[in-house]
Amino acid sequence: MDIRKLAYGTAVSCMIAASFLLSGCSGKKSDDLPVEEAADSVPPMGFWPDSLLMEEGAVRSGETFQGMMTRLGMTSADAVELAGRLDSVFDVRKLRAGNTIRAYYDVDTTASAGAVKTLEYVEYLKNKASSVIFKAQQPVSAWTYDKPVLSERKFAHVTITSSLWNDMRAAGASPLLIVNLSDIYAWSVDFFGLQEGDEFKVMYEQKSCEGTVIAVDTVFYAEFHREDTMIPAIRFDPGDGTGLYWKEDGENLRKAFLKAPLQFSRISSGFSYHRKHPVTGKVRPHTAIDYAAPAGTPVMSIGDGTVISAGWSGGGGNTVKIRHNSSYETAYLHLSRYGKGIKAGTRVRQGQVIGYVGSTGMSTGPHLDFRVWKNGTPVNPLKMDNVPEAPLAKELLPALDSTYHCYKHIMDSLSVVSVVN
Repeated sequence: MDIRKLAYGTAVSCMIAASFLLSGCSGKKSDDLPVEEAADSVPPMGFWPDSLLMEEGAVRSGETFQGMMTRLGMTSADAVELAGRLDSVFDVRKLRAGNTIRAYYDVDTTASAGAVKTLEYVEYLKNKASSVIFKAQQPVSAWTYDKPVLSERKFAHVTITSSLWNDMRAAGASPLLIVNLSDIYAWSVDFFGLQEGDEFKVMYEQKSCEGTVIAVDTVFYAEFHREDTMIPAIRFDPGDGTGLYWKEDGENLRKAFLKAPLQFSRISSGFSYHRKHPVTGKVRPHTAIDYAAPAGTPVMSIGDGTVISAGWSGGGGNTVKIRHNSSYETAYLHLSRYGKGIKAGTRVRQGQVIGYVGSTGMSTGPHLDFRVWKNGTPVNPLKMDNVPEAPLAKELLPALDSTYHCYKHIMDSLSVVSVVN
């Protein structure tokens, strides 16, 4: 690997990011540039929807492609022919109940029997930015329609006053950014223990379609502040395409274990050797953390490992037990059901869903009983050691340092601009 090329590429990328990010603060906007209008001979959707009657609905539960098309007005023979012609345009097996469909009709108002509707096109919305268009009249055909997607570099500064969700919305940032931040800081920040005054500063790329945010693709740089502590998250690719997040000294933000195995509302019972059992009333050890959460909440493995067992365990109900390495084992109790493919011997990855919150076994309500053992001895999950994964190679530290100071400079500049504005 040529470190000089990597450092140069990093510097160029940082400069490009800076130009995009700062373009919103000063300089000529793209809207100010002259635009040469051109007459479209072919409409974007492949037909002119304004000339037709549109009726919107949804794919019904258990409905087949041919059934949907005939319900909308296509003949059975034409529907079968169309399904056979879709090829790589659309896999009819991926028709999803609940997805929006729009049927476009030509209406003949001159017919003696009253207005007659003829199905011309059907639009199936795969997602907010992409559709499949089906031509219902001969010759039948189909094509994809991708709406224009705008990519923007954005900056957000959020101070916690009530909750991350509410404060993110109040700051004008998309809630989708929360998902990215929780992934990046999953090993470093307890998102269920945020305190008033905590701050997040983030530079990221956002995609929107027709004014609706559809994705927060890349977080370039972030900072978490709590009193005198600041944890940076620097996106830096060490050359293997991973684009992991690092601290300024090269420490990997990813750790061996997640902070928590699920999204929970509160800790309903802590780690103790002298707890009065809520069902039996007896004082007995509770070497676990109980997380209160709605039934059906996904439960994740906190680290890579192998499933030791997945089955009924008496008072623990449906339980999954995982061996992570030579030292650590974890268990997840009272599950309503298991994750797909979870059984003894299954290899699991960190963050993989291994079950869902329930109230099986000796339980007073939906919650997760989560246990950790180190070398066979129970340990408090909230106080367990969490070792970072491999640090960045020493020869890459100069490139990381350049990236960090570049992003840090941009972040500080944008923070000043946001305060002034």
